[in-house]
Amino acid sequence: MDESKDKNILDIETVDLDLKTDELVIIDQTLLPNRTEIIRLSTEKDIWEAINLLKVRGAPAIGVAAAMGMYVLASRIRVDENAKDEYGIFYEEFARIRDYLDSSRPTAVNLHWALNRMDELVKSMKDEPVSKILDAMKQEALDIKAEDIWVCKQIGEYGLSLIKPGDGILTHCNAGKLAVCKYGTATAPIYLGHERGYNLKVFADETRPLLQGARLTAYELMSAGVDVTLICDNMSGLIMRNGWVQAIFVGCDRVAGNGDVANKIGTSMVAALAKRYNVPFYVCAPTSTIDMDTGCGDDIKIEERPATEVTDMWYNEPMAPKGVKVYNPAFDITDNELITAIITEYGIVRAPYDISLARIMNGKKKS
Repeated sequence: MDESKDKNILDIETVDLDLKTDELVIIDQTLLPNRTEIIRLSTEKDIWEAINLLKVRGAPAIGVAAAMGMYVLASRIRVDENAKDEYGIFYEEFARIRDYLDSSRPTAVNLHWALNRMDELVKSMKDEPVSKILDAMKQEALDIKAEDIWVCKQIGEYGLSLIKPGDGILTHCNAGKLAVCKYGTATAPIYLGHERGYNLKVFADETRPLLQGARLTAYELMSAGVDVTLICDNMSGLIMRNGWVQAIFVGCDRVAGNGDVANKIGTSMVAALAKRYNVPFYVCAPTSTIDMDTGCGDDIKIEERPATEVTDMWYNEPMAPKGVKVYNPAFDITDNELITAIITEYGIVRAPYDISLARIMNGKKKS
């Protein structure tokens, strides 16, 4: 259902909760940039598929969608308020739905983080009536969204401190407004710089094979009036060699305890080239993406996507030989030694990352 009319993409909520109908409302990002369609979701299957098929994508946006989706589905659990074990019946179904949504994507830690946060809330209220639990779940989901906006703004401020007016910025995939609720992570310094007259020149990798950089990053930055140039993924080395880039900002889906980062496939190649050409490589990481229980990048499960994304998608006819073997990982691992700094909402951390990340996470727990 198209509710966007002629709105600018930046004026539409990436993820939202309709408080009147208790529906999850998202932009279907698989249709961008040619169609801007808002879809409403209220069933397990629809919400699972929206996350799995990348209708909603970007680690922070997935987390917000999971929290709101969990509330939407929990609100539809039918339990007789006079039942002897009202909470037990409710929680059994809640846990089943939680596990089902958690299976939709394996790499982005925000999905599990948000579902676990909702789970902890529900378990903390086991002595309360289900109606009160649902009210608390709704508020928690809204709080997670508000926190996401604050986090991105903070990351933007810290990131902006690392660049100067007129700089060239390279980014990969889409860690923009469409991946979060506002500002983005990797694009937050760009948006804040644009608001403050920095006149930044942005280069956006197209990001094969799903073209998030071409379809989404270039689209939203153009909509905001940012000077953006689209390049193919294999052009970034030349751009750096030419001296056109003074900093690289990327997002991430998971940060391991040692500072290794899982991000969209191709990120590690950008980082290696940045090292070669002495361009600072910054990872913009909300602390919700930092997984101190994962020791290093080798411990991160990498999602593999269908072969047709490489062979058939975007083409009128298949552009690869029929039956050719295809390897299509959605993410790769950028080793911590290639990362100049990791920018969080609580500050900028540098190597040794096992120490600096632990300090940030411990400080967060105390705040």
